[in-house]
Amino acid sequence: MSLNKKYLKSKPICKVTFKIKKEECDAAEKVAIAGDFNGWKEAPMKKLKSGDFSLTLDLETENKYQFKYLLDDSKWENDWNADAYCPSPVSFDDNSVVVV
Repeated sequence: MSLNKKYLKSKPICKVTFKIKKEECDAAEKVAIAGDFNGWKEAPMKKLKSGDFSLTLDLETENKYQFKYLLDDSKWENDWNADAYCPSPVSFDDNSVVVV
């Protein structure tokens, strides 16, 4: 799993690419991401030829966003390389955090 950040010079926006490798998602057929940035609605990630999944989102800078991955509509997974983790307000699990 990885987070790649590219800050725009012209706007207070950071392009964040979320990537999860095939091995890290138990070879899931589909992966979605949900978080503060999209009202916790599941956004499908693009499956690459390698079996990895990727999605780039434009996030406003000076913020922290909680998120999780959803594997095959059944298993929630944190990003192992998140900037931080924080307790979920709806479960006993932690959520991943990306800081931009």
